[in-house]
Amino acid sequence: MERDGEGTVSSQTQRVNNGRSISPGRVRTGSDPFLVTCRLFSFVTALASILCIVVNVYSAVRSFTHEYDVFDGIFRCYAVVIAVIVVVAETEWGFFIKFWKVLEFSAGRGMLQIFVAVMTRAYPEDYGQRNDLILLRNIASYFLLTCGAIYIISGLLCFGFIKRARQAKEISREQAINDLQELERRREELEALLIQERA
Repeated sequence: MERDGEGTVSSQTQRVNNGRSISPGRVRTGSDPFLVTCRLFSFVTALASILCIVVNVYSAVRSFTHEYDVFDGIFRCYAVVIAVIVVVAETEWGFFIKFWKVLEFSAGRGMLQIFVAVMTRAYPEDYGQRNDLILLRNIASYFLLTCGAIYIISGLLCFGFIKRARQAKEISREQAINDLQELERRREELEALLIQERA
């Protein structure tokens, strides 16, 4: 897939060198299936983290308003803050990753996700007849726990390095396509100027 993309770029470059026209619509950007899978898994992990946030916020509100256990409410607030960090890490925002270098690696993210899952599941409070809330809490914690375990396994298998290498290649390919489109635009402008001068 990537070779096809690179082949497209080199053929487009050859067309520029030959003085022929490039149609930007014909340039294929072809998505890398590995990167698409990584983005999809990041989205699923972010959803699991958001579910943990909802459960912990609701548990904290119940703890503070009904005075079940103030310490549990404080514990849940910390779980919410760390779960928000997990969600932001899944966006791979450069400014954030710059200050949290450990979250650039799959194993680091996985350990943080498992920590949030354990915090969501731990310190049980008396929900009374709220079996639905207990079920939601279990689903959220085990869902994020699974995502964290997959992240740790992928980190041990060095998937993070493969992902970063493919991302760099994708960025360079997109840059090459943009450069070719810019060359085509300038060529058209020059042709228009030559036509005007001849007229």
